[in-house]
Parts: sequence; structure tokens; C-alpha cells
Amino acid sequence: MAYNYRQEDYRGYYQQGGYRTNHSNVVRNYTQTPIRKHQQTPLQRPVPVKPRKKKVAKRKNSFKSFVANIILLSLLGLLGYFVLPTGFNDITTPLFMGERNKNITFNAREILFPTLNYMSNDWYMGQRYLASANTKNPKMSPVFTTTRIKPLEDKLTNLMKAYPSIKPAIYVWDYDTGNYVDINGDKVYSAASIIKIPVLIQLFKQIEANQVQLFDKMTLTDYYKASGSGSMQYYKTNSEYTLDYLAKVMIQDSDNSATNMIMSKVGSMTGVNRAIRDWGLKDTHVETWLPDLTGTNYTTAKDLTTMLYNLDNPSFLNISSREYIVDYMSHVKNNRLIHAGLGKDALFVHKTGDIGTMLGDAGIVYMPNNKKYAIVILANRPYNSPDGVNFIKNASKIVYDYMLTGK
Repeated sequence: MAYNYRQEDYRGYYQQGGYRTNHSNVVRNYTQTPIRKHQQTPLQRPVPVKPRKKKVAKRKNSFKSFVANIILLSLLGLLGYFVLPTGFNDITTPLFMGERNKNITFNAREILFPTLNYMSNDWYMGQRYLASANTKNPKMSPVFTTTRIKPLEDKLTNLMKAYPSIKPAIYVWDYDTGNYVDINGDKVYSAASIIKIPVLIQLFKQIEANQVQLFDKMTLTDYYKASGSGSMQYYKTNSEYTLDYLAKVMIQDSDNSATNMIMSKVGSMTGVNRAIRDWGLKDTHVETWLPDLTGTNYTTAKDLTTMLYNLDNPSFLNISSREYIVDYMSHVKNNRLIHAGLGKDALFVHKTGDIGTMLGDAGIVYMPNNKKYAIVILANRPYNSPDGVNFIKNASKIVYDYMLTGK
């Protein structure tokens, strides 16, 4: 018969290994469910061992560090003795006490407008300015145009195809009808000696304002003598000439020395440029004293037509000024360009220009049938190419024949 442990009722205690244990509990432990995890006695955490601090050996000051410290202290001493007092006296004291140091200058305009020194076009009270053209209320009247002369433009365009190396601008305006031709009229070209037209106009504007007189005299110095066109560069230094004479040779002989003298009389390049902007012209500018061999003085065919148109404008020029200007411009010695394409009975009031790469002519044609028209031809060309002369002469003939016959 098997022995049944569960029927036994052990109530005694057994002493085992120094521990007293309930035997019945020991028996039940073999049959009951294992103790749950949360009922287990937590293990004792190990006590962390603090790392021992390493003993750092103290550095001993060497001879090198001693010398370095001496040098550093010496430099700081010199800085404190020389630099700091100077900065305090020259910068700190003037800043807070209002005293001014002559060695320190400050120009707010140069900071706010850093390009004025090389992009300015005006000068007033010792200051440079960049001003725009007076297009809202110009002193010159704009050219009144009506209908574009398409048949004439077509003829001129066909002529351009025969001269592919020539890049022209052409503007023609009929005084009677307002009809016009515009081929690259707003394109900027080097002005060459044609820039003398606005210089001449500004001279007479100042004469009308009683700022100068036509027969005032100027002294020819070496400063004004210029190479290129004209013979005044070979005249005797310190000789005197009237403004009337200077204006005459400036236009008729295209004399550069005379031009520089007149330009200085009317306020130099700045005065001429200011006048041009007051007239309402935004694409004409004087950049260089003559001769301008690199072509930095510039204009457009349309601007030049506006100037020519206003020679007959009584609200811009009086009759006396107009008569002098027409007289000068009707005796230009260079007759190889537009003038060469006109009829023998036509009168031409004009000014030419030539710097090798640009050839031009601008003026007013008075026809024998009492008609008149303004014509400007500017032509970029290979340097000194004869095609430039031939193109302008042939274009002039085409325009003249059309204005004379209507076809």
C-alpha cells in the first residue's frame, strides 16, 4: 500500500541546517503553483564603487613660461601706455564730448551714394549729383510726328542690305507734314564732333541769359589746345579770340581747341550736360574733352533731330541766336556726306562728325521748292571704311529725291 503523504498530519517542526521549517508547508510547495515574480524577494543591489581621483601632478613653472609671461606683460604695458590714451583722446573723447579730430573725416554722402564719384553727371556747390532728364517739363519742344513714311523707309532698308558692314541710324522729319522716318532713332551712338551742336546751342542760351557776351574774349592756353580737327592747336599760346570766332571755327572747321574753350566758358562738361537734361534729352551726354577718339561722348539720331527742330522754336531761341547758329552751320567745310547727296540748289545747315569707327552728319535741308526737312544719319563702320561715306551719300540722295518728287 502506497504511503499517502497528504494524510499525514505533521504538526511538529524539524530542525534542519539551523533553520526551523514547517513541514506541511514544505510538502505543499511540491504541488502548488510557483511563486509569482512580484512575490519574489528583490535582490540586493551592489553598492557602486566610487572611482578614485587621479592625483595630478602640479606643473612647475619652467624658465620658458616665465619668459613668455614677461613678454606678455610688456606688450600689455605698451598697449596701455601708448595705444589706449591715443584712442581715448582721438576717438572716445570726440565721440562723447563733441570735440572734432582733424585727422578723422566722415562723409555720409559717400557711404549712402558710393557710386557718385564715377557716375555723377552734375556738380553743384562743390557736390556731385546724378540727375535725370527733365522729361515732364522740357525746355525743348519734342518733335511733332504724324505718319511714318513707309515707302521711304523701305528704300533705305534695301540700301542697308547693300552695305552689310555699315550699322546706321536714320531719322528724317518733314517740317510741312510731320511725316517721318525712324530707323534705330533711339539707338545710342558715339557723337564724335556732332556733340558740338549742343555746345553751340548752350553758348547762345547763356548769351540770351546775359551770362556771357558774343564778343567776350578768351585766351588760348596750352591747356585748351587739342589734337585732331582744327588748326588752333598750332596757334600762338596766350593769343586772344572772341567767342564769335571760336564758335565759327568750332562748327565750320570742327576745331577741337575752340570747342574746349567754349565748353569751359559755359560751365565745362557739367554745364553742358545739365543744359541737355533741362532740354529734356536723356540720351545725349558729354563725357570727355575733345578730341574724343574713343567715342565716350554719345547721342541718338532722335535727340539730334529734336535739337535741330528747336532751332526754329521761338520759345527756346530768339531770332538773333537762330541767325548766328544758322550762319555758322551753313558754312561747314565738310560736304562729303549728306551734302553730297543733295541737289545743287539745296541749302544745308549741318554739322558732321568722324572718329574712324563712327561717321555721321546732322542738319536741316532747305529745298528749292521751299520745302525743308531735318535729317540725321549716324553710321558705325569698320575703321575708316569708305563704305560709310558712300552709304550716307546714297541715303541722302534717296531721301532728297523722295522729298522732291514724292516717290
